[in-house]
Amino acid sequence: MSSDMKDEQLDLVWGLGAIGKLIGRSLRQTHYMASTGKIPARQIGGRWVAERSQLLNFFRGEAAR
Repeated sequence: MSSDMKDEQLDLVWGLGAIGKLIGRSLRQTHYMASTGKIPARQIGGRWVAERSQLLNFFRGEAAR
């Protein structure tokens, strides 16, 4: 199975640029939010990764407040 297929099945978003695009934030804002734990993302081997569904659920929850 290719890594792209695995990422799709796991619903992973790799890299701050892709995460920022998904949540509508700049690269700088996304880096700040990820590095301070304000969004559900973590660093693996020097790259940031997040689960798409967790990010969307996080922001849906924030918007409901």
